[in-house]
Parts: sequence; C-alpha cells; structure tokens
Amino acid sequence: MNFGGIDDEGLSSFDRSKILVWPVSYEGTVSYGTGTGRGAMSIVDASRNMELYEEETDTEPYQVGIHTLPEFTPRETPAEMMDALYTEAKRLVSSDKFVCMIGGEHSVSAPVIKAHAEKYHDISVLQIDAHADLRDTYDGTPHSHASIMARVVKDMRIPSVQVGIRSLSADEARSIADGLPTKIFWARDVAGRTDWIDDAIAGLTDNVYLTIDIDGLDPAIMPTTGTPEPGGLGWYETLELIRRTAEKKNIVGMDLVEYSFNDLFDAPAFLCSKLIYKSLAYVFRDSLRQVAGA
Repeated sequence: MNFGGIDDEGLSSFDRSKILVWPVSYEGTVSYGTGTGRGAMSIVDASRNMELYEEETDTEPYQVGIHTLPEFTPRETPAEMMDALYTEAKRLVSSDKFVCMIGGEHSVSAPVIKAHAEKYHDISVLQIDAHADLRDTYDGTPHSHASIMARVVKDMRIPSVQVGIRSLSADEARSIADGLPTKIFWARDVAGRTDWIDDAIAGLTDNVYLTIDIDGLDPAIMPTTGTPEPGGLGWYETLELIRRTAEKKNIVGMDLVEYSFNDLFDAPAFLCSKLIYKSLAYVFRDSLRQVAGA
C-alpha cells in the first residue's frame, strides 16, 4: 500500500525519500456524510493505478522518493486526537522532509499546520474549501472540522487565503468583517476563471502550507465528500492555482482532506490521488529531470 504503488526500496524508504505521505484516518466530528475515516487509505489504494509520469511538467515526481507512513488511527476523544497528531507532526516536520498528510476530516489539519508554523515562522495558509471553517466551536468542540480555520487565523494568527468558499454561518461572516487575518476568494467570483490567481498568491507569505478540502471542488467532479456544496472549483483552475503558487512561493507542507469513501464509486479517490501527485510535481519541479525534454 505504498502511495503510487512504488515498490523500489530506494525510492520508497524513509531515509531515501524527500516526501512523506501520511494517511490519517479520522471522522470524529463529522456532521453530515460519513466515510472520511476510510478516505485516506482508499486514496493511497487508488494511487497505485496512476501513471507515475506527470505529463504537464514532463517529470516523474516519485523519483525524489515518496515514503508512505503507517496509517494514523483515531484516539479516544477529539482533544486526544489533536494532541497525538501534533506530537507526531512535530517529529515528522523535524525530519526536514516534505509532509503530505491525507485525511480524514478537516480537523486533522490544525495540529499539522501548528507543527509547520513552529518551524517556518514566515508562514501562511492557502486553503481550498467550500466552507469558511471559522466557527469557534461546533457540536461542543473547538476541534471540529468546522473550526479548523478558526484555530489557524484566530488562535495561531496565521495569515490565510481561502479559495472556493460558498458556505458559512452568520457568526462566521461577522468574524470576517471584524478583521481576521484572512482573504476570501468566493467561489461565485472565481470558478471557471484564472484571472484572480495572482491576487490570491499576493496575499501569501514566502512560506505556504497548502490545505485542500476536496469539497472545494465542484461536486460534479467530486461528489463523495462529507459536506458537498453546489458550485465550486473545476479541475484546471485548481491546478493552475497550485502550480502558480509553487512557482512563486515555497510550499513547505500540504494536506488533502474530506474525501469520503464509497465502495460503489471510487473514481473520486483517483482524482484525489492525482491531485496530490500533480501538486508534488509542482512543488518538486526544480529537483526533477525532464523525461522527454519537451
């Protein structure tokens, strides 16, 4: 179950890899659809069917080495889960490897972002998402999937750019108006276009953590997610945003979350694995040799 189906020890061992793929299986605070607890491993499984040649960059990203970590399984309570994730994330980030976490519900991103922020002090967060996720608490816990960005911009005070947003509460709208360190690019204004991307990138610091809630994409191409919202980003504008961010900024870590496993429909799992792999191609493009030289 190595990401990409890589069976060469020289390209998949911890010591020889630049990239760590970290599956985190968790759906402790889901509020609508279920299945995110099985999402991470199904994405890893789907990735074994990808072509490892990435045609856009003319590279083979796996050549820098991709090590797949053991599945990180749930703890008893949300607070215990966040503490355990933070401890492990600190250890992984200290290895000086690129951590790509696969969720799981979106709550798991907060402790991973915190670990990165403690190493990379000039850091901001680029969030692709349908939801603002700025509630202080939800269903009685501050560690909810609906509160991840509250932890980032309110507690950690990390500047953020939120892209694809099309669902939030009245309290969240009021908190944004009160001057939180975030800039929102609403789905209604950016879907199907790319002329806003430079403005979005300008709101980021030199070091960027990328968090992709897969419900940021249009449910026409990503229907199996915990809380699908009408509208959203298409495949190509999403790729364009990530590619241009990687060109202009230093993406220091990333995650992809909120894919919900469905045993009758696994095409979206393949989309998730492909999106991760292409993102890694953009991040590591300067470290990779071109295959055809085109």
